[in-house]
Amino acid sequence: MTQSMIDRLLRIMKLLTDNTMYSIEDIAQRLNISARTVYRYINGFRDAGFVIKKYGNLVRLDKSSPYFKEISELIHFTEEEAYILKSAIESIDENNLLKQNLKKKLYTVYDYKILAETIVNKKDSNNVKLLVEAIQNNKQVLLKNYSSAHGETIRDRKVEPFAFTTNYVQVWCFDTEERVNKLFKTSRISSVELLCDSWQYNNMHKEGNIDIFRISSDEQYHIRLKLNLRAYSLLTEEYPVSSKYIENITTNEWILDTYVCSFEGVGRFILGLWEDIEIIESEELKDYLCERVEKMVATIKFKCLR
Repeated sequence: MTQSMIDRLLRIMKLLTDNTMYSIEDIAQRLNISARTVYRYINGFRDAGFVIKKYGNLVRLDKSSPYFKEISELIHFTEEEAYILKSAIESIDENNLLKQNLKKKLYTVYDYKILAETIVNKKDSNNVKLLVEAIQNNKQVLLKNYSSAHGETIRDRKVEPFAFTTNYVQVWCFDTEERVNKLFKTSRISSVELLCDSWQYNNMHKEGNIDIFRISSDEQYHIRLKLNLRAYSLLTEEYPVSSKYIENITTNEWILDTYVCSFEGVGRFILGLWEDIEIIESEELKDYLCERVEKMVATIKFKCLR
């Protein structure tokens, strides 16, 4: 077996045991291979003794497979060791990118229910555990009294949860009313009601884009910003993922070159540091900021006259 084949086999195994489930077509597209090749690898796993489960058109390699357990015991931590490691990771600053990466790796290895009890806030832990149960059993849930920041409303949402973001901060769900995939913040959910109804739209489940400012959308807009030391330091401290898209060009100048899902997140950041940031691109971003500033000025004048 060649190195490329071994690499492909391991990548397929990772996708088949990931927190998000994929179809044969999804895996083929992600690895740039044919669906027929994916089937061949899956049949190879099955012939080797692994348990392959299907949920509609989605497939996954069951972690209860004998060989999977043996491999995990060799290269992974015991449950007790995971708790100790988790405590050590918690001592790292919350904004440290290394902390987030380490936690994410733990999530892919250990049972959600085990870690959810100690990773999220006590207030949200029961909601997270119910969402985990819904994901594992392909069930719909009711997000009770969900507080939406955009719509400024508080109401129940009937959804199909299918994946968490790092640290259980948000959960990807298919909104059965609006028929779209959305991110819901776990901290804004009053309570979760597990429904008897199974998923009805699993073929439409798809994680969208999340930009460095934690904004999600199907849209993407290219931006280029020049940052001084202050702006660079604050950006990387508050949004550690941004480091991947920053290039140091002089002693006191950095270029942020990335895509955002909307101008909302980056707009708030720029307005708070407008003296420390130069917008190189785009014109749409400049227009958005001008509109925001005009609205702010008008609002302030109105409040002063009252």
